[in-house]
Amino acid sequence: MSSASIVYFSGTGNTKIIAELFRESFEQNGYAARTFSLSVFDGQNEIDYDADFIGIGYPIHAFNAPEIVLKAAKLFPKRDKRLPKKKVFVFKTSGEPVRMSDVSSLKLRSILKRRGYEISCEFQYVMPYNIIFRHTQARAHRMLETAKKLVPIDCKTVLNGGRELPRYPAFGGLVSWVLRIEHPGAHTIGKYFKTADTCTACGYCAKTCPVGNIELTEDGDGNKKIKFGKKCIICMHCAFACPHDAVIPGILKNWKVNGAYSFEKPDREEHDDHADYCKKAYDRYYVNAEKKISNARKSETDENGAE
Repeated sequence: MSSASIVYFSGTGNTKIIAELFRESFEQNGYAARTFSLSVFDGQNEIDYDADFIGIGYPIHAFNAPEIVLKAAKLFPKRDKRLPKKKVFVFKTSGEPVRMSDVSSLKLRSILKRRGYEISCEFQYVMPYNIIFRHTQARAHRMLETAKKLVPIDCKTVLNGGRELPRYPAFGGLVSWVLRIEHPGAHTIGKYFKTADTCTACGYCAKTCPVGNIELTEDGDGNKKIKFGKKCIICMHCAFACPHDAVIPGILKNWKVNGAYSFEKPDREEHDDHADYCKKAYDRYYVNAEKKISNARKSETDENGAE
């Protein structure tokens, strides 16, 4: 049976949701599909690099792929130069659909190219923020429902050998290169994360840190304490997922978002303090999404009619 490998990193769950949607879509099309998480605590399985289709997913960090994703790409087995480059597709998530996000895979593309792989498709999905501010429940619901409709369409594009790549904005490459300073900077910023008095030292953050950066230590008196190391990539999992809202993310403390989104449709109208934030970008994203969904439905109707 033909197969698909879906490799992804997810700090707070958004990219994992998209990865699972791709897995389901491949399976619905008759493929044996598996997801491979790059998080240290979640599914350290051997990646199947020989699969017919390989997908790479990540949350956009400062208009780049996270450092852990670039490191994983460097471990892809190098292909014989005499062979055609193996095609891979990329899916990425972000809290806002600004055009500058289109450049986020530039470094990833370069690494893969040197190893004999080529990105043929690149898809971006808007999912709710885990930093800066909290999206309303209505917005989170719309984001996920839109992704649920888009992923099967994008999966078909991959299966049909299509190409769908973003157009880079002017100076996008330079911006991406400059902001890649976040990778080493995150290690420094993460050292200054700390816990508030509400911390119970339950150890949840240490058990679930995607990069193994957090330890639950104990002093000579038997008092437990959370210790943050030097491997942080600012995925915000600890601050977002803490059951006691006790993680203070250093200089990012004013941007902290805590608590998982339900993604359920709200039963009453909500006030949105950030309704005008990147409004044009969101409007453009949803207009383009609806066009893609409508065109896919029309094509499916035409195909059924032809039969």
